[in-house]
Amino acid sequence: MTAELGRTIVLWCPDWPVFATCRETGLDPTAPIALTEAGLVFACSPAARRDGVARGLKLREAQYRSPGLIVHGYDADLDARVFEPIVRAVEAAVPGVQLVRPGTLAMRARGPARYYGGEDAAASALLATVAEHGVPGARVGIADGPFAAEQAARAARESPVGIVPPGASAAFIAPLPVALVVDPRTATLLNRLGVRTLGEFAALPAADVRRRFGAAGAFAHDRAAGREQARVIARTPPPEFEAELHFEPPLDRIDQLAFAFRVGAEEFIERMRAVRLVCTGLRIELDDERGGHSSRSWLHPRWFTPADVVDRIRWQLQGAGSADAGLASPIVRLRVIPERIDSTGNHEEGLWGGGPDERVHHGLTRVQSMLGHEAVVTAAIGGGRMLADRQVLVPWGDRPPERTSDAPWPGSLPALAPASVFRERLPIALLDERGSAVAIDERGAISASPERFAVGGGEAAPVRAWAGPWPVVERWWDAEHAKRVHRFQIVDDDGCAWLLVRDHEGWWAEARYD
Repeated sequence: MTAELGRTIVLWCPDWPVFATCRETGLDPTAPIALTEAGLVFACSPAARRDGVARGLKLREAQYRSPGLIVHGYDADLDARVFEPIVRAVEAAVPGVQLVRPGTLAMRARGPARYYGGEDAAASALLATVAEHGVPGARVGIADGPFAAEQAARAARESPVGIVPPGASAAFIAPLPVALVVDPRTATLLNRLGVRTLGEFAALPAADVRRRFGAAGAFAHDRAAGREQARVIARTPPPEFEAELHFEPPLDRIDQLAFAFRVGAEEFIERMRAVRLVCTGLRIELDDERGGHSSRSWLHPRWFTPADVVDRIRWQLQGAGSADAGLASPIVRLRVIPERIDSTGNHEEGLWGGGPDERVHHGLTRVQSMLGHEAVVTAAIGGGRMLADRQVLVPWGDRPPERTSDAPWPGSLPALAPASVFRERLPIALLDERGSAVAIDERGAISASPERFAVGGGEAAPVRAWAGPWPVVERWWDAEHAKRVHRFQIVDDDGCAWLLVRDHEGWWAEARYD
């Protein structure tokens, strides 16, 4: 392979996850912002780095270093979705683009350099294409191989273009830390052995590296020595399924906009049907005349029909208003993007048809279409300490709240859960043998054994057995808003078990074990 054939162009957009979040949420990218994943900082803005925030830092430490830090969760889907228009624009300027990760693209340098009249001209054309889509600070690196080209882009400071001459990539990357090509454990071991840079790692005998670190170590050794075997593998552009409509003049009524997109919704669904695909999740983006932006993802229990797409547009605009209501600001652009696509073969009816499930689905969808998105709800279990908080009603077709069964909510009631949970707690009188109310002191001890109890002012019944109390503390770190209650279990004379709660107001029945 000649140096010319191995020349690679890498387009790098610094801090892309932060930029994508700012574009989606409207945040100021100059503010201190951190995106977190699993309690650690995944990416941060330049302002946050100036305050000492870095990738891999714990969230609490990051907030200590930057008191004004704006925290958002990292969303990989958002990263890819916002970057997709950039990828397509670059593919229009330079064919044969490989998506390394959202924010980073690689392509062979030979074709663009010949078409634009040199590597510098090709890099300028790429930067101009990205700038047209509002992405600031992009950089381009050109070197022998994707790894060296990306490092050249990251090292560019005075100019947005970093070009490493042919054959000089090994010398260029030699001073870089060895952690760039090996995993953290191997990097720690090499540092202890005195091997801290790629040049020092490349100087080791290749046979000894393979024998000690295996195939992964040999691959890293070749990359450190500038013998990169990786090739640019151009992606196949996905088919265009999304639909976009511009309104001139802008539309200021919901029913007008829904009617205007009815034909577009049919074409949107038909393009997928033509290749035997169905849409089970879509995203609707709306831009108004004042520069406002609305974006929301919608799911469907089965698959979207044209009428379902129009309904979601109407619900997103409508909110709590009516279908013929006016909008605060006229809409100038509507975009519908399929987020979840599946083969029609996975949704074919069974041998004997759908039966009752099909009729139930059509009935619920019809009611939802007439009365609104939240008119039909299904029950789901969410997070929370109190049982009433864990009862979540989700609109038909929406994703239920995520929860992990192996990591219970601290302070929540363990299994088995009561069968009947009272939405409105029932007042309870819990009495001792002298007829006095049972109290709980600051240490969590009861004043006396409960003997009788009454529900809602009714006749008192004997208590056969009891257990507790168990404290439940919320926001213990905030003295002003901290909340402390105690749980208690009793069994009445009929053998029915009750779950009671004691707070500053008295005793309450939270649930019953039927």
